[in-house]
Amino acid sequence: MRAIVVNTPGGSAALEPAEIPDPVPGPGEVLVDVAASGVNFIDVYHREGRYPLPVPFVPGSEGAGTVTAVGEGVSDVVVGDRVGWAQVLGSYAAKAVIPAEQTIVLPSGVSPDLAAAVLLQGLTAHYLTHSTYAVRQGDDVLVHAAAGGMGLLLTQIAKLRGARVIGTVSTPEKEKLARQAGADEVIGYEDFADEVKKITGGGAHVVYDGVGAATFDGSLTSLRPRGMLALYGAASGAVPPFDPQRLNAAGSVFLTRPSLTHYVADREELLWRAGDVLGWVASGALKVHVSQRYPLAEARRAHDDLEARRTTGKLLLIP
Repeated sequence: MRAIVVNTPGGSAALEPAEIPDPVPGPGEVLVDVAASGVNFIDVYHREGRYPLPVPFVPGSEGAGTVTAVGEGVSDVVVGDRVGWAQVLGSYAAKAVIPAEQTIVLPSGVSPDLAAAVLLQGLTAHYLTHSTYAVRQGDDVLVHAAAGGMGLLLTQIAKLRGARVIGTVSTPEKEKLARQAGADEVIGYEDFADEVKKITGGGAHVVYDGVGAATFDGSLTSLRPRGMLALYGAASGAVPPFDPQRLNAAGSVFLTRPSLTHYVADREELLWRAGDVLGWVASGALKVHVSQRYPLAEARRAHDDLEARRTTGKLLLIP
């Protein structure tokens, strides 16, 4: 089958198109014909070796498609089901073997490409807004990179929960997208902490920061006393070590570095979050912006575009 393989971690050139044997589902697993694979920053971290994996490996942690075979002991997923998944390595391929416990059967109103575009980031946005910091009516929420795939989802879900959303963007085009998603205020990155304090009259209740090093200091400063900084990513690089006393100085604020793995700790929690996200997509309450689809063989270009911040919304690879 067609796949992308990483033999040696590194830059985007490490993504090598290849023909490899078709996978076979084992006990508790299903085989899926992949319709689309989501492109995420976690894939970049895997490719670079920032999160080391045994090599060679097929990258990609999110996708959707149709089940073509099931392994021994699988009863709740059958051949012909349309399913999606997140956090399962090996999605940059024409076929993928997925643990049945991690599959999500798609509702009729959600196509496989939409599922591949929303599941990993949608589940992340769900836990950030419902569990890490449960957004409440009237909260002031700062969303960095508000026109990115995560930012657009965070903005919409925070608005569904009644928040006032302030988004940061880098271009007029991205400002337009953030406003279409419901952002009440859209600002640039320069002096954003001062702007947030001015808009809110005291600071944000929560900052959702997937940028990392470039925004961390300003994110702390943007918080009101006892606010929370949810640092869920590091697109600009890792945050250097810092003195915890800074949290006191900023107003007894909270800092967390959460991970999706810990917020889908069992199948019940996974299905709760996925049910909400896919239900919103099916009803139209949550819009998924797919900005570009790339042939699987052009995975390098997709990573280059993502890392260069030339994109908005979600990128997909199509086998």
